[in-house]
Amino acid sequence: MLKRPVFLMSTPRAGSTLLFEVLAQSPRAWTIGGESHAVIEAIEPLRARERGWESSRLTAEDATPQVVARLGTGFQQLWHDRDGRRPGPLDQPTLLEKTPRNALRLPFLAAAFPDARFVYLYREPAETISSMLEGWLTGRCITYPDLPGWTGLPWSFMLVPGWRELIGRPVAEIAAVQWATTTEILLNDLARLDPRQWLATDYRRLVADPAAETARICSFLGWPYDRQLTGRLPLSAWTISAPHPDKWRRNADVLEPVLPLTERAAALARSVLN
Repeated sequence: MLKRPVFLMSTPRAGSTLLFEVLAQSPRAWTIGGESHAVIEAIEPLRARERGWESSRLTAEDATPQVVARLGTGFQQLWHDRDGRRPGPLDQPTLLEKTPRNALRLPFLAAAFPDARFVYLYREPAETISSMLEGWLTGRCITYPDLPGWTGLPWSFMLVPGWRELIGRPVAEIAAVQWATTTEILLNDLARLDPRQWLATDYRRLVADPAAETARICSFLGWPYDRQLTGRLPLSAWTISAPHPDKWRRNADVLEPVLPLTERAAALARSVLN
């Protein structure tokens, strides 16, 4: 059983890779080096294909003892510390994990690891959906290339409940619905947890003052942090194009008509920020 794992929860393109790379520099963090799609979806009952292609969502009922044991083994076979070192007999590793598809799987993770902690990262929908749109159009974020019944560009990012209703819709609308649906599901799931089990953070706050925000998150986790964070954070490994708060405006003509779809979810997200 993994002890007190930490899961970073966010929609795609919200900056979770950046946050992951920063927190992975804590001497307490052990990671598999990236996202855990292969670990999770190596377990047949957890694959969308085996679940009738309904969505990427997993619930507490999916956390059977056999599945949890395989999941823990999958992480432990790959994890290492910030220096690439594998655990020794005296180590007490704490897993740090981030996979955006897991934003639809919080009940599963909470049931599998009852002492887990969760860090929710929010980023303004216009910025996030613009980056998701780029991911769809570039083909760099394809997740379900052979999704039955889907037409148009190959499916990218998480498979949200109700995805079939998006067949034939503009890509910007698809991305907006993905963001809003995932955000509402995630926030409703977080609300059911013990408040001491999770923390919300904001991408703009992280970028504006990385040292202070990292210290706040590590204080919540009870983790030490001995790296110096000065000036701007480096670009994350999955950056598609250089970030800027107004970068989304180059896609404004297609984004502005669909942003109303995100208003309810965005209001709920802003309400939980500390």
